[in-house]
Amino acid sequence: MTFNAVVEQAEAKRLLESALAEGPAHAYLLHGPPGVGKRAAAFVFAAELLGEHTRVERGLHPDLYVLEPLGDQIRIDDIRTLRRDLHMRPFEAQRRVYIILGADTMNEDAADALLKDLEEPPEYAVILLVASDLGPLPETIRSRCQLVPFRRLSERAVRAAIADLAPELPPEQVTTLARIAGGRLDRAARLVDPAAAERRESLLGVARSVYLDPAFDAADAATLLLGAISARGGEAKEREEERVSGLDLPVREAEQRVRRAARGAEREELLAVLEELESWYRDLVVLAAGAEAAVVHVDRLAELREDATRERLQAAERACELVRAAWRDAEELQLSVPLALEALLLRLRRELAGAALSRV
Repeated sequence: MTFNAVVEQAEAKRLLESALAEGPAHAYLLHGPPGVGKRAAAFVFAAELLGEHTRVERGLHPDLYVLEPLGDQIRIDDIRTLRRDLHMRPFEAQRRVYIILGADTMNEDAADALLKDLEEPPEYAVILLVASDLGPLPETIRSRCQLVPFRRLSERAVRAAIADLAPELPPEQVTTLARIAGGRLDRAARLVDPAAAERRESLLGVARSVYLDPAFDAADAATLLLGAISARGGEAKEREEERVSGLDLPVREAEQRVRRAARGAEREELLAVLEELESWYRDLVVLAAGAEAAVVHVDRLAELREDATRERLQAAERACELVRAAWRDAEELQLSVPLALEALLLRLRRELAGAALSRV
């Protein structure tokens, strides 16, 4: 099959293979969560359209144009440059293929500019938009594309990927990381990194100290979590600095790319921290209710069994709600992360400390 490199995603692969068999439309919108194969599928599709895999995989084919966000956004100047290229006829192949990664990050002006060519594209052009979220994309953009949906991957598929990446991990840890990854291969790959393992230990230490440590200090705990978030940003900064060092970019643009890469990684890590924090308190609820098979943190069952008391059940449920609300705020609003984390930890302490004291 053409799309063997793409894990699962039967519906998306069926749609793209049908397009290859019947002749492609002028525009496709590959959409779904991050880390589930959209990018890989877009490049395989492009390679099939252009008739060559090696140069397409490397981004070197003269009839392939790839646009990625400059940090956290695609701006109108990026789309204007693409539009100038769009009206050049193919160099080698019968078509020219345009892949717009992070299409959901286009600002309003950029989306408006792209719309003009989605309405009347050159006959030789195929435009592939790749988006993690349909919401920010105007309906006018969506309606002019063939939608290709991608889903979160099964736990089995993520477990297999983790086992390939880190064969030394014991089965219970593989299962835990697969469940934390939430169907995303990108997150699974990060979780097997030793630095990520250290950050996870710190996070779970904070999650438990909220209700176990009589001397718990929300400010200190928030500082510990912020250190993990900043560390992830630092790693992204180093990678982007190495990447831009090989590009011929103005100094200001290179600095912007590095800053935005670091900010994006910090935001992703904040959301991941909140998701795992919520999953820990959910595990307390699940175990207290007698549903051990549904536990996420399989590698920490001994601690969870000790912590998951009936007295703590209602408080743990409320803690889950608090963390979910904090996640939504972090996703949708511009927040002061230090203040938001400290405020969340104070609320969690108020909810869970009473349940802890009731055991004394």
